[in-house]
Amino acid sequence: MALYVFSDAHLGAGTSAEEARKVANISTLFDRVRADGDRLIILGDLYDFWFEYKHAIPKVDPTVLLGIRDLVDRGITVDYVAGNHDFWISDYFADYLGVTMHRDSFATEYAGQRIFCIHGDGLARSDWGYRILKRILRNRLNIWLYRKLPVDWAIPLAKAVSATSRKHTGERDHIWAGEYRDWAKAKLHEGYDLVLIGHLHAADRVDFDHGTYINTGEFMGGFNYVRIDNQDVVLNKLP
Repeated sequence: MALYVFSDAHLGAGTSAEEARKVANISTLFDRVRADGDRLIILGDLYDFWFEYKHAIPKVDPTVLLGIRDLVDRGITVDYVAGNHDFWISDYFADYLGVTMHRDSFATEYAGQRIFCIHGDGLARSDWGYRILKRILRNRLNIWLYRKLPVDWAIPLAKAVSATSRKHTGERDHIWAGEYRDWAKAKLHEGYDLVLIGHLHAADRVDFDHGTYINTGEFMGGFNYVRIDNQDVVLNKLP
């Protein structure tokens, strides 16, 4: 059996053709999970924007959501780490899809390896502006206030901000890559065998003496994913 990991699909961010390709490739990945997997980790930013109200969720193509539910119904464990574009997830994924939610990070074991998983936004010390913004956006009072906006105002506004955030991140991936490697190296010294991070949209693997760091890249055009079994840890991509 195998563990699959992917991140940063940013569903809803592209053209109709781009979105159709993303959904098709996610469905292909889910087929692979069904074939030989027993666990899937979604390492954040599955959607370019996700914000839940008490009685409403965003209107999205249900294909991916139904695919996740199907995996869970087959007995496959699905973990979801909230990213910077979807950390407003409330109870929908847990209560209706059967997903295990993680608000920031989590540690687990698989195939004899201790694994640390985190989406990774704000890890770079030089990204001080976002580190401040992250505290504002994740403040419970601010989230409560934002929910008071009418849905038809709040969601288009948030989508516009989300697109700006994604553009800002994409322009500076090359600057942050070294800092993410350093952060992962320090985390490995805590006793982990593998550190998995997303967010940067740049697939990366570094095998240190005491463990391995993998950045899962993105599932928007590169369609990167990680497969872990008893023999190996592989950073791969769909065609």
